[in-house]
Amino acid sequence: MSAQILDGKLLAQQMRQRLRQARDQLGQRPVHLVSIEIGQNPAAAVYVRNQQRAAAEVGIAMEVRNLAIGTTQAQLVTAIGELNARPEVTGILVQRPLPPGIDPRTVQTAILPTKDVEGMHPENMGAILYREPALPPCTAAAAQHLIVATGIDLRGAETVVVGHSEIIGKPIAILLLHHLSTVTVCHVGTRKLIDHTRRADILVVAVGKAGLVHGDMIKPGACVIDVGINQAADGRIVGDVDFASANEVAGFLTPVPGGVGPVTVAMLLRNTLRAAGAAI
Repeated sequence: MSAQILDGKLLAQQMRQRLRQARDQLGQRPVHLVSIEIGQNPAAAVYVRNQQRAAAEVGIAMEVRNLAIGTTQAQLVTAIGELNARPEVTGILVQRPLPPGIDPRTVQTAILPTKDVEGMHPENMGAILYREPALPPCTAAAAQHLIVATGIDLRGAETVVVGHSEIIGKPIAILLLHHLSTVTVCHVGTRKLIDHTRRADILVVAVGKAGLVHGDMIKPGACVIDVGINQAADGRIVGDVDFASANEVAGFLTPVPGGVGPVTVAMLLRNTLRAAGAAI
């Protein structure tokens, strides 16, 4: 029996409808999102266009600011400081990857926590330990949203997170702990990864290695959230989970593309509206 596919595009569309209502309730209050990119990365350009289309649908003004190749870290931080000082700017995000010599943590820390719509400022990240913050990390929040949408009882559920990055692995583990899920985090130091993944009721994979997890590593009926985005040799975009074999075993499964990605964009817009004062 095939897994139930978690359609991130459909879920994101439903979210945008609710977000549009929240935007309308703000009336004339400005909701202005500024995206900063150094140079022009073709892969990032596709992502930015998706963000712009989604923002327009919700009613959020999105400004894209391209800085010249060769922009230094100090210049980037100065540009962020200018946006911090503009009261009409609701949210700021910096597109990745950043050029060599620019520290992502320094850049993220330069953004005011109240305008950090990616949820990556240390103040927002730290708040996760106490509660889910108003501006949580977008990808982790998207993964959580997809899991909750299945209706699975998270209390006591065995969750295994493969990958311990600051952006996804660590925050999703903590977010699910708030639901009283029993969470194990695996990483490069984990011995016998399969011993952990096979007992997971919920499996979140966020490593960036195509086909890392196969069907024989998955507990029958498990909810599998594939956060990975990789380019295969034939040019296709694939996840960290081998979709074909996982589809034969899992109970729920996110596709790549079309799973976590669209919901992540919707979470970015939700954070932007929250930063503007929307109660959503």
